[in-house]
Amino acid sequence: MSLIEITRQRQRLDDLFQKAKNLPDPEIQSHWCRYLCVLVSGFLENSVRLTYSEYARKRANELVADFVQNRLQQFQNPKMGPILDLTSAFSQEWKERLEDQTSGQLSESVNSIVGNRNKIAHGESVGLTMHALIQYYQDAQEVINLVRQQCGL
Repeated sequence: MSLIEITRQRQRLDDLFQKAKNLPDPEIQSHWCRYLCVLVSGFLENSVRLTYSEYARKRANELVADFVQNRLQQFQNPKMGPILDLTSAFSQEWKERLEDQTSGQLSESVNSIVGNRNKIAHGESVGLTMHALIQYYQDAQEVINLVRQQCGL
C-alpha cells in the first residue's frame, strides 16, 4: 500500500513541476515554487513514515506494527538529522550506512527543502528557484529510495 501512495504522490508532484516549469511569468513561477516546496517536504515526510510503517507491517506482529505506525505519526520536519534518528531506532547499522550514503548534496538538499518550507510557512522570504527545487526534489527521491532499499522494499 505504501508504494502505491508514494508513487501517487510522486506522480502528482511530477505533473505539478511540469506545469510550473512552463509558466511564462517569473513571479507566478516563484509562487508555484514555494507551493511545490511545501508539497515536496510533505512527500518526503510521508514517504519516510510510510516506508517504516510498511517495514514494521511486514516484519512484526500486528500489535507491534500498530505501535510503530502510531509512533511514526509524530515524525515531522524530515531534515536528515531526524531521518537518521528515526533510522537508528530500527538499526544503528542502517543509520550509519544512510548517513554515509547521504552526506553532502543529498543531506543538504533534504535540509534545504525543510528549511525553506519552514520559512515559507512562517511568511518569510526565500530565494528558492525552480531549478534548485527540482534538484532538491530529485535528491529527496534518492534519499527515499535509499531508505526503502534498506527496508528491503
